Amino acid sequence: MPLFSVKTSKKIDANIRLEESTAKMLDRYAHFHKGPADDVVNEALEYIFTKDKDFQQYLRSQPEEQVPVSLRIKKQTPGVVAARNASKNGAGSNGAAAN
Repeated sequence: MPLFSVKTSKKIDANIRLEESTAKMLDRYAHFHKGPADDVVNEALEYIFTKDKDFQQYLRSQPEEQVPVSLRIKKQTPGVVAARNASKNGAGSNGAAAN
């Protein structure tokens, strides 16, 4: 039985680097869950955040602490977002998402 369930939600695009062996296992785990690797990573991190007692204590002790941003988030232009949404809804000439 899986440790957590994978569900989809609103996403942002970000770049992360993984060990090659971790990336391969991620693909296998995503296949096992019959979902995208992005959702597996998201749910795995949520699981860790809630189960790590030291992290929960840290959050309670310093709820407003500002930390340096280390995640590389891709900035999207409104036209790209609209094209991707149209593609997901079946609109557009070839149904491909804009990049």
